[in-house]
Amino acid sequence: MSASRYTYLGPQGTFTEAALRTLPEAATRELVPMVSVPAALDAVRAGEAAAALVPIENSVEGGVTTTLDELASGEPLMIYREVLLPIAFALLVRPGTVVSEVKTVTGHPVAQPQVRKWLAAQLPEAVWESAASNADGARLVQEGRYDGAFAGEFAAATYGLEPLVTDIHDAQNAATRFVLVGRPARPVAPTGADKTSVVLWLAEDHPGALLELLQEYAVRGVNMMRIESRPTGEGIGRYCFSVDCEGHVTDRRVSEVLMGLKRVCREVRFLGSYPRADAVPPTVRREMTDTAFSEASDWLSRCLDGRG
Repeated sequence: MSASRYTYLGPQGTFTEAALRTLPEAATRELVPMVSVPAALDAVRAGEAAAALVPIENSVEGGVTTTLDELASGEPLMIYREVLLPIAFALLVRPGTVVSEVKTVTGHPVAQPQVRKWLAAQLPEAVWESAASNADGARLVQEGRYDGAFAGEFAAATYGLEPLVTDIHDAQNAATRFVLVGRPARPVAPTGADKTSVVLWLAEDHPGALLELLQEYAVRGVNMMRIESRPTGEGIGRYCFSVDCEGHVTDRRVSEVLMGLKRVCREVRFLGSYPRADAVPPTVRREMTDTAFSEASDWLSRCLDGRG
């Protein structure tokens, strides 16, 4: 395995690259752009890279389905940290282009809902076509295939373009969440402000089956931060569930949740426990603390010894 190499969703100039460069270790790694999320993750699976940074969730559009599906299938991988990156777009054009000349625009499909209102108000006649990434859209503008691309302003220099309009976003405080993914190993140490991710498959489809999963979290006071269903490919109506929750696998309440899920689910894929990018610690009721679990365990031991 190349411990000095990180892959990411490329090409150069993507928001993923910008997010990756916020990590301190990025300065000492070879950063290799890949053509897709599966390609970036497969390089890790093949031992060609130590880790990959890929987008997993957007505050406007929700989960990045390609990433969710890749983490749910194939050789297992684990998340080791996350990055939150504020997102604002610039309309990048070839030098000398004016607004009235922009008839065709491009960008990543996830970008379109984030600029749709601006586009309708400012360029109502412009035709949108999707690109593999925002940076790839910039490359296509450079090649003359489109008049403008919605991408990060930082991508302009890479592709010899100019930002015609900057700070474009329909939703204030838009952000994308990225995850650094590697091969399975021991989870990173708890920080007190952590997140745990899993993928769950129902043992069987019956009334209340999803409620049974939710109760494993609820009865132990573990806050679910995200739950999304994804088709398993086994037929219409067959889904798995991608879940993030507060806490670390070493927290008793979280480990009890995972053991409960393992009992009631057909399959549980552990995707890792890792520090929250916002560093916000959870609010834990006293009866759900590790101390409370230890006291209950000690009491049960005394009962079994006849000292209860």
